[in-house]
Amino acid sequence: MKTTIRNCKIIELPRKYDRRGSLTYIYNNEQIPFSIQRTFFTYDVPGGADRGAHAHQETQQFLISAMGAFEVRIDDGRESDVIRLERAFYGLYIPTMVWAEQLRFSSGGICLVMASSPYKESEYVRSYDYFLKLKNWGEER
Repeated sequence: MKTTIRNCKIIELPRKYDRRGSLTYIYNNEQIPFSIQRTFFTYDVPGGADRGAHAHQETQQFLISAMGAFEVRIDDGRESDVIRLERAFYGLYIPTMVWAEQLRFSSGGICLVMASSPYKESEYVRSYDYFLKLKNWGEER
């Protein structure tokens, strides 16, 4: 099955709140549909700047705005959409072979990323034209 942007989804994470503040947790294969093999975050991104602009052949990702806000443009070669992330208890699931770009970071914005596999440069698709070739929508496109 070819992944599309319809396979992406916003997932609301559990949130425990009391007078001291909020706490959100994530367990492997429970709140998100994969086992976390790598976690990283981007920060000190200049306000209004963009990041990402690639797809993964093997890796699924889950993005959360840990602080501030940013938008994520998702694209499957036929359709695209823009989703705003701005709350730490909502995240965006991105399956393999969906092009994703993080856009318009707010000042001080932090993007927390959980990935289904360790870093491997060879599985990144960094050229949009090559991405379209790999998607090979053929006559459907």
